[in-house]
Amino acid sequence: MANYYTDHPEIGFHLNHPEMKRVVDLREKDYADKDQFDYAPVDFEDAMENYRRVLEITGDVAANVIEPNSESVDLEGPHLENNRMVYASKTVENIEATKKAGLWGVSMPRRYGGLNLPNAVFSMLSEVISAADAGFQNIWSLQSCIDTLYEFGSEEQRQEFIPRVCKGESMSMDLTEPDAGSDLQRVMLKATRDEENDCWRLNGVKRFITNGDSDIHLVLARSEEGTTDGRGLSMFIYDKRDGGVDVRHIEHKLGIHGSPTCELTYKNAKAQLCGSTRLGLIKYVMALMNGARLGIAAQSVGLSQEAYNEALSYANDRQQFGQKIVNFPAVYDMLSRMKAKLDAGRSLLYQTARYVDIYKCLEDIQRDRALTPEEKQEMKKYQRLADAFTPVAKGMNSEYANQNAYDAVSVHGGSGFIMEYKSQRLMRDARIFSIYEGTTQLQVVAAVRYITNGTYLNIIKEMLERQVSEELRPLHQRVAQMVNLYEESIAAVKEAGEQEVHDFLARRLYDMTAEIIMSLLILDDATRCPELFAKSAQVYIRMAEENVIGKSAYIKNFKPTDIPAFREA
Repeated sequence: MANYYTDHPEIGFHLNHPEMKRVVDLREKDYADKDQFDYAPVDFEDAMENYRRVLEITGDVAANVIEPNSESVDLEGPHLENNRMVYASKTVENIEATKKAGLWGVSMPRRYGGLNLPNAVFSMLSEVISAADAGFQNIWSLQSCIDTLYEFGSEEQRQEFIPRVCKGESMSMDLTEPDAGSDLQRVMLKATRDEENDCWRLNGVKRFITNGDSDIHLVLARSEEGTTDGRGLSMFIYDKRDGGVDVRHIEHKLGIHGSPTCELTYKNAKAQLCGSTRLGLIKYVMALMNGARLGIAAQSVGLSQEAYNEALSYANDRQQFGQKIVNFPAVYDMLSRMKAKLDAGRSLLYQTARYVDIYKCLEDIQRDRALTPEEKQEMKKYQRLADAFTPVAKGMNSEYANQNAYDAVSVHGGSGFIMEYKSQRLMRDARIFSIYEGTTQLQVVAAVRYITNGTYLNIIKEMLERQVSEELRPLHQRVAQMVNLYEESIAAVKEAGEQEVHDFLARRLYDMTAEIIMSLLILDDATRCPELFAKSAQVYIRMAEENVIGKSAYIKNFKPTDIPAFREA
């Protein structure tokens, strides 16, 4: 029987990464839960066995329930009935199957009914579910909104809402409005204090809300009258049980049909303030978005895996000119690049997830006791790494998912354009990944300061010092040459001294940064497990070298006077 976890040993490789020991020890807080919960692990090995068991259960549900339902969900989609969203019938089956498997509220502490899984393991679950159906992954993975409520809500709010999510109630984050997309400072949904009923009231419209008719919503709203910027925005919790919100419209989308995208009208809806006023955008949404961006990175890796699987299977079955097309150089070149992008992107995803885990765990420990000076330094270090790596992991993996889905259609030839083949659906589903939760261009904006201030360069130089196997040293030397070109390119952009030039060339620097980091990560992986990653290391580094050399030449030969020609075009 198929299993989307055990069928892909690369995921298990990352589960067993050496850094997971620190992650798990922090997450389990010296395994204190073992005295209160009989299912809590007693030590690191026990915790890892628990994670493997949850991943195997998820892999089974993904392969044998969610994936078989995916075509029906794509065709039916959600419905609008009496101002309520109704899931596709097979989506309901998926939700019930994941509830039965205990796959809701998995990141939450056990005292609220959760499994206390680290972010890295949650990302693995997301990848596995996305491989089966990226649209359903959206619905399922939005349970991670509860992390923001756990982090910033009151204890009373935690006790009220977290157990519900652990039992399978759904969530959404209601941020976007008709006039506030990427520019969330323009949010105008109004929040007013109702002193008589000791609550807040929300009025206005939200648009493009994923899973918008969920049970529990986190809502960005304007609480400070007379303000027009981010400092007047606060975060609120809306409970569907209280009423006051209608679904006005469900969008008809290119892809991810099973994931309902709703336009909502708030009419004097009762809500609770989450955290403090005025910090909604400045603090809480940034935390929410960073988690969501890592979720899209996992979603992208899952779809990339499925696209590669579909392409490889078809290439092995299809014969032309008397031989299987997998033996044609043009096809195996495409397939090898797909696999290399998949492996490198997955490595970046889980490296980022581990960085997030370490600093988030230390933040959580800090709620119970003072951190030691060493722990404070560790938290600061890993928060910086997580902040730097998240926009790269989201941006590059979403782009790779699009490229791999496109190439899967190409491998299928004319059949790829036929609706009966899965590859066309993967391509449709992938297109949104580089748009929502911040376009790739916005990921560049988030990352570019780490490029110009030398953060990435210092990280890259530290990574370059790691030992690689004898067989991989020639590749390591090629990466070192890429680093030199990268450093020269950064200097050239900074020397130009013009913001417009800086902004114009930022995407090329971003791509170079990511490709070099992923080259070094895939070298690490190939050193530890050559049977899984040596081929991908060869292919990826050659591909990265091709790109870095080209981008470096472009940057070094670019002049500020070139910009008007592009603007006029």
